[in-house]
Amino acid sequence: MIHSIDYGRRQFLQYSALGAAAAMIPELLLANPKSASSVPTPGFKPDVEIEFSAREVLVPILNNGAETRVQKYFAKLLKGPENTVQSFEDSYLGPALSFVKGQKVRIYFYNNLYEPSIVHWHGMHVPQKSDGHPMYSIEPGERFVYEFEILNNAGSSFYHSHAHNLTGPQVYFGLAGLLKVTDENEKALGLPDGEYDRPLVIQDKQFNRNGQLQYVRGMRDRMIGFLGDTILVNGKPNAEFSVKTRAYRFRVLNGSNSRIYKLGWDDGTPLTAIGSAVSLLEKPETRPYIMLGPSERYDLWLDFSGRPVGSKLVLYSLPFSGAMPPMFERMQRMRGGGMGMMGGGLAQGEKFPIAIFNITEKVGDSPKLPAQLVSLKKLSESDVDNADNPLPIAITERHMRPLVNGRPFSLDEVMEIEKVKVGSIKKIKIFHPHEAHQEQGASGESHEMEGMNHGGEREGMGRMGDRGGGMGMMGGMMMAMAHPIHLHGQQFQVLSRKEGHVDRQDYETVRHGFIDVGWKDTVLVMPGEEIEIIKPFQDFKGLFLYHCHNLEHEDLGMMRNFYVH
Repeated sequence: MIHSIDYGRRQFLQYSALGAAAAMIPELLLANPKSASSVPTPGFKPDVEIEFSAREVLVPILNNGAETRVQKYFAKLLKGPENTVQSFEDSYLGPALSFVKGQKVRIYFYNNLYEPSIVHWHGMHVPQKSDGHPMYSIEPGERFVYEFEILNNAGSSFYHSHAHNLTGPQVYFGLAGLLKVTDENEKALGLPDGEYDRPLVIQDKQFNRNGQLQYVRGMRDRMIGFLGDTILVNGKPNAEFSVKTRAYRFRVLNGSNSRIYKLGWDDGTPLTAIGSAVSLLEKPETRPYIMLGPSERYDLWLDFSGRPVGSKLVLYSLPFSGAMPPMFERMQRMRGGGMGMMGGGLAQGEKFPIAIFNITEKVGDSPKLPAQLVSLKKLSESDVDNADNPLPIAITERHMRPLVNGRPFSLDEVMEIEKVKVGSIKKIKIFHPHEAHQEQGASGESHEMEGMNHGGEREGMGRMGDRGGGMGMMGGMMMAMAHPIHLHGQQFQVLSRKEGHVDRQDYETVRHGFIDVGWKDTVLVMPGEEIEIIKPFQDFKGLFLYHCHNLEHEDLGMMRNFYVH
């Protein structure tokens, strides 16, 4: 067994909380894994059926003859197109899943681990019961049946464990995989496919002398997020790709627990994205580099036409600053960039290579980059019903306990600001409330969301200072760091990114790398930034999470529910 927790006590508390909350939230009556359906729904007629399982295995990772113990997903196609399930050879990553918009999918998930688990289909618009909420975590030996229709447009997503208090370690030890959706609009574009459509899953790990994975080494790793010293691509170190002199589509996924990447070529060639998270873009977007927070994805158009055979390009994570608390970044600089006595590993924002692309063959034809990709409805404030009263997501950086909206995660609590009518489209404001501490002092008298220079006090949230948000100016500033904020359920669009109280020198190292167009499910929020998004809450009622996708923060409680009713 890789790691252990008092699961009996955890399950008792979980079920007790669900029982107490069920009277208030009817959807929770379905949440108990013991009562949730473990058998197929008779009226649901799937086009695709997959037998899915998770178990501990040994796999070769480091190419030194040693095998590493990991947790891994396995899939067996029972019904559907042949290309639905594609395994990574000799990798701990789960198989790549390929779906078509409109397909009805049934997945039988068997938990063959030694601990509870559940699968979240990250970025997919599915019902509550199929979303992989941690309240549905099943015990070892149990089965869970997912049933949903593919409502997403063409794009790249992924799936991973979302077990209660175990998301960080289970994803780190291997429980994740790529998920692709296609549709008729994408097929008509003639984008690179087959061998020219490749995954590029980036993760950082830490290994001991015996080649075994090491995870959190202390409270610092929990508070800041785990950072490894070995970069893996598609589950392997020292990644190299052999490519021809033509265009490719690389589906890039940041599968790391907390590391942020600043993707860029060694020769300064700009990067072009054709897809952002869950959908293709309306038109290609070119940047000098691309910022990629945990769980973010971009489909990159990499064109090697005109490059001489025998040459190579190196994809780097380029240097940047401002993503970590100032005191940690100062200590890193004093130690020459490495973490030194702070725990070993590559520092957040340090420069390092990710993958080498070797041009090995000259070909005479290549697809042309389309000037237009797909037509997307752009949402505006005229589409929302709360333009002057946005829902808050306040990033609360309390010492030893990162929170959201000043509250920890709890299954038996939904604040008024978290109750949303199904069918509505909402404006949401994501922000760091440190500006309020500067202007109102450290007395803890700052109001909730709009009370921090955003309007009046909101019912249900109480006072941020009373709820753990009021560290005072110095405490909040010292703990300020970047957070990738992920919202479950339907995707959203970025309305605005305001620089606010950012550190100008630090911000210049990242500002040109954000792609804030198209549909997204995660947005990287830098310290001092204020980001407004527009999110539909359509089709499905129930509880849908919003949280920081720094997985150590999530497991510490930086997560809440929207109750769609």
